[in-house]
Amino acid sequence: MDISDLKIGREGTFIPPFKSNINIVKSYENEGYDSIFFADHILNWVPESIWTPDITDLANVYPTPHLIYDVFSMMTATALNTKKIHIGTGVTEPFRRNPAVLAQTFLTFDELSRGRAILGIGTGEKENTVPYGIKWEKPVGRLEEAITIIKKLWECDKKIDYDGNIWKLKNALLRLKPFKKGKLPPIWIAAHGSRMLDITGRLGDGWLPIILKPEVYKEKLSIIRKSAQKAGRDPNEITPALIVCVITDEDRGEVDKMLENPITKNTLIPLYDEDFKSYGLSHPLGDKIDGTLEFIPTHYDKKSMLELLEKIPTKMCRDFYLNGTPDEIIGQIENYAKIGVKHIILFNVSILCGLKYIPRSGGCMKAIIKYFKN
Repeated sequence: MDISDLKIGREGTFIPPFKSNINIVKSYENEGYDSIFFADHILNWVPESIWTPDITDLANVYPTPHLIYDVFSMMTATALNTKKIHIGTGVTEPFRRNPAVLAQTFLTFDELSRGRAILGIGTGEKENTVPYGIKWEKPVGRLEEAITIIKKLWECDKKIDYDGNIWKLKNALLRLKPFKKGKLPPIWIAAHGSRMLDITGRLGDGWLPIILKPEVYKEKLSIIRKSAQKAGRDPNEITPALIVCVITDEDRGEVDKMLENPITKNTLIPLYDEDFKSYGLSHPLGDKIDGTLEFIPTHYDKKSMLELLEKIPTKMCRDFYLNGTPDEIIGQIENYAKIGVKHIILFNVSILCGLKYIPRSGGCMKAIIKYFKN
């Protein structure tokens, strides 16, 4: 792959105060980033129980990690203050959001952003549903039906019926059209398991997983392409994307300190049991656990959470994070490009480890994007 073809995005979820983030998204566009993705969460992955000054002095400024704004408000503000950068959900889901509403919302946002919308969607997580009285059932089947319904509403000029296990539509109609004639917002699917990979190959315009090592990414991408071929699709029409977590500093010693931080280790709790098995371990939450689906951060006090995080070796952080100096991060990004990633989204986790890392890692991130875009 020609490295000049690689698209690079940022995870851009706002932190209070809301208006202070406008200059940040403008700077991302000016620096040359191709996209900004926003998490559709009510809760952060980080439990309040470990959001304490002895772990990160960011807790002295922000009393809780759960100060999260509505995703479409963040995306709208970004669209109104930028011109070129693509804007997507990273990712939304069909438990809290009905597929017909998602179909309408994204065509509305596509017009508002003048054709820059990307619908990133996955099965969702229990942390954003179960505590709020939303029943968690059939997440994969629900996602497949939701994508099917969205596509039908977007593509059909007539009323549609749909007889699914989750949703049943009768005389449903959506008259909105995309901003650019014939160019619907792409649907990027956050797939990891075999069934989800198959759905991505059959129905997705892009693949948007999070935190995959290069060799695993390459293997799963092959599964998606085989599924696409079997469905009579051109596999090259599916954009291979990836959200990666970044720990960076000009001082390698500071990087190593951040990799030891419980906040950094906590980001690996959403991994799968198979990820831990390759290290001879079980998932800290138990055998055969999908951390993304099962972890609910409000369930853990400080003692129990730190005990769980002690089970995650620092080597896993080294292996799953992009970590190091800007030059080291650049090399790691290039390695992903070589195995097929065409759009990589950088989530700078360094800033969660302490106030001093906000400007330090910020400078590193600028050096990284400058290398690829200048």
